[in-house]
Amino acid sequence: MSTATYTVTGMTCGHCVNAVTEEVEQVAGVTAVDVQLDSGLVTVTSESPVDVALIKDAVEEAGYELKP
Repeated sequence: MSTATYTVTGMTCGHCVNAVTEEVEQVAGVTAVDVQLDSGLVTVTSESPVDVALIKDAVEEAGYELKP
């Protein structure tokens, strides 16, 4: 198992959280996603480390930005 935490900007409501969760869950290998609206933290659990570019693309697909 691998866990990584990222910061996402632009989320303002529960719908935002759901959109990010749904997109990141679709990334191959991801087994769990925990999105915290207040802090913007997104914790991704996966079978093995996932390329940050794939997480970034998923977050952008949801309409938000992954902070470097």
